[in-house]
Amino acid sequence: MQNMTKYALKESLKRLMLKKSLDRITINDLTSDCGISRMTFYYHFRDIYDLAEWACLEESRKALQGKKTYDTWQEGLVQIFEAVYENKTLVQNACHAIGREKIENYLFKLTHDLIMGVVQEQSAELSITEEQKNFIADFYKYSLVGILLDWISRGMKDDYQAMTDNICTTLHGCIANSIHNYTDQGK
Repeated sequence: MQNMTKYALKESLKRLMLKKSLDRITINDLTSDCGISRMTFYYHFRDIYDLAEWACLEESRKALQGKKTYDTWQEGLVQIFEAVYENKTLVQNACHAIGREKIENYLFKLTHDLIMGVVQEQSAELSITEEQKNFIADFYKYSLVGILLDWISRGMKDDYQAMTDNICTTLHGCIANSIHNYTDQGK
């Protein structure tokens, strides 16, 4: 039941953001649209920005489900771009209302998790420290998030499929090579 309410609030937020910006939406707008009380809203979220952040994380979690392996990370990357594009209004409103830093942090976590899944899988039998694994995931996350943020700031007009193809071509073999560079360094 709790999750149903949270998802209903997320859908209400998305509907309302088609009509007005995030900073113009009130708790009353959301609760009226959902047919719940204000107290029920506050049981789940601190404020509208908390709901917006959770909605973004939830959309991305769905997009990445099962896509954190060497064979599927490229699909996961495409799905991140698709999720952002499909929720264009929500993302652009969130960027303006919440601020670029919060969106960056959200995207950093998302892409770090994506890359870390690949790093963990590829380094399973190798001698590489957790610190080194995290550094590799961080290194690639900054690149991916930078490209994603540029695309968002340009209004998401560029073909994200072509962009993700270019990213995948550029990164092909790089993560595995980074892992092997660390294991070779330790010998």
